[in-house]
Amino acid sequence: MPGSKKAITCATGRKELVSFAQQHGIKHDVCGKIVVAMEEEELPRLEKIYQRGVANGIEDLRKITAEEIKTIEPFCTGIAGLWVGCTGIIDFRGATNKMAELALGINPASEVHKGEEVLGSESGGDTSTVRTTRGTYAAKCVIFCAGLQSDRMARTDGVPVKEQIVGFRGDYYELTAKGKPKVKNLIYPVPDPRFPFLGVHFTRMTDGSTECGPNAVFTFKREGYGKTDFSLRDTWDALTYGGTWKLFFKNMSYGIDEYRRAFSKKLFLKTLRRLIPTLEMDDIEPGRAGVRAMLLGTDGEMVDDFRIERKGRHIHVLNAPSPAATACLAIGDHIVEMALAEGVLE
Repeated sequence: MPGSKKAITCATGRKELVSFAQQHGIKHDVCGKIVVAMEEEELPRLEKIYQRGVANGIEDLRKITAEEIKTIEPFCTGIAGLWVGCTGIIDFRGATNKMAELALGINPASEVHKGEEVLGSESGGDTSTVRTTRGTYAAKCVIFCAGLQSDRMARTDGVPVKEQIVGFRGDYYELTAKGKPKVKNLIYPVPDPRFPFLGVHFTRMTDGSTECGPNAVFTFKREGYGKTDFSLRDTWDALTYGGTWKLFFKNMSYGIDEYRRAFSKKLFLKTLRRLIPTLEMDDIEPGRAGVRAMLLGTDGEMVDDFRIERKGRHIHVLNAPSPAATACLAIGDHIVEMALAEGVLE
């Protein structure tokens, strides 16, 4: 929404990220994307997206006709759409590695430690300590970006968080060599406000592959990247939380369809064909999976905006849904401003 943290940081962060990629030779392409309406009932929602984009100052945004859709994406079928020319793709792993490299270069005492589980943290006086499975670290300021564990880390630190993280796995397919010519860049559907997820879309990646998806299914383990992964603790926490059941009841038919598609290539293909009708079974093959850390309210509604809170010398990133990657540098600026404003950093 205009004026939200997400809108502000995304508009700024997008430009910062493109500049960063240009400066450091990170693979990227500002290729543009189309948002496609396939039915008459989607047109008012498409118009709302357009007006929101105008309010947020999105450049190179315009309405396009069915004929123009075909010009941009010849295999895509729709009755109307939007062209968002400032949208692009980036090698985000490469960008992240470069950020780490630059951070280490600022101070020779900086270090990156991986594969450590945080066991707890304490704050007192002018320093804080963080205990992990491999040792204890002291710092003036601690920033927690715990993703799927962000609510647990915050509660352990004494932050009163009413909402709870509930994990949803997203399965992707990829276009095969035969299917790749059917998608040039990025194709998105018009989101349905009745459901909490965007819906399947097509994304060309910087390595030349093209992803299709994702679906969205409740996962029985927060780090449940496999379809049968299970954690008793994670399942218990999710299913004893009232917000989870309210979400389920509100989206029962949608959730059942998502689970069916998770185990059926044929049904997944049927959904993809809404945008690209000529897709065939041998045009797609199974790809990766991701897990979304959804911060879910007690009312069963997902928290859509970015949520960052401070407690003493600790700053917790509680919610950073898409497009957090696009906004990452602006989010970092905001966190630094929070720390400086409260005297946590000097």
